[in-house]
Amino acid sequence: MGPMGDMTEPRWLTDEEQRTWRAYLHATTLLEDHLDRQLQRDAGMPHVYYGLLVQLSQAPRRRLRMTELAKSAKITRSRLSHAIARLEKNGWVVRENCPSDKRGQFARLTDDGMDVLRRTAPGHVTAVRQAMFDRLSPEQMTQLGEIMRVMAEGLEPSGPDADLPWLR
Repeated sequence: MGPMGDMTEPRWLTDEEQRTWRAYLHATTLLEDHLDRQLQRDAGMPHVYYGLLVQLSQAPRRRLRMTELAKSAKITRSRLSHAIARLEKNGWVVRENCPSDKRGQFARLTDDGMDVLRRTAPGHVTAVRQAMFDRLSPEQMTQLGEIMRVMAEGLEPSGPDADLPWLR
């Protein structure tokens, strides 16, 4: 019997699946590190913070409820709260109370935050393009996009008992 009392043997990865899995982990780890270093150098923030600023910049009136921002960023409320506190300290985001919900809060991108995005975006898009798109053929890019969408759809939790990061 296995550790969970299950008597069936796991479907171990084939050699090809193991190579693919390790290549995926290696590439995604290197890519995230590459983008973090670029954004730390150019704007003094990690990639996840940049993503939050982008989300806010695209929202109506450059603001979102904290719960919606956590959901779109796929991060816990605790991690979001810490990130927003750091972004507030930099003057790039402010929190605003929600008039219709005493417990709810909005995060709003400030003019300074928008300026940081405008200054940082060209370097960031260059880093993304060099690290990813310049290395792929158009067919590979289409395939990768399709693969990532299939994976995301299969992993997106649903249902009333879903373990959603933004609810933690």
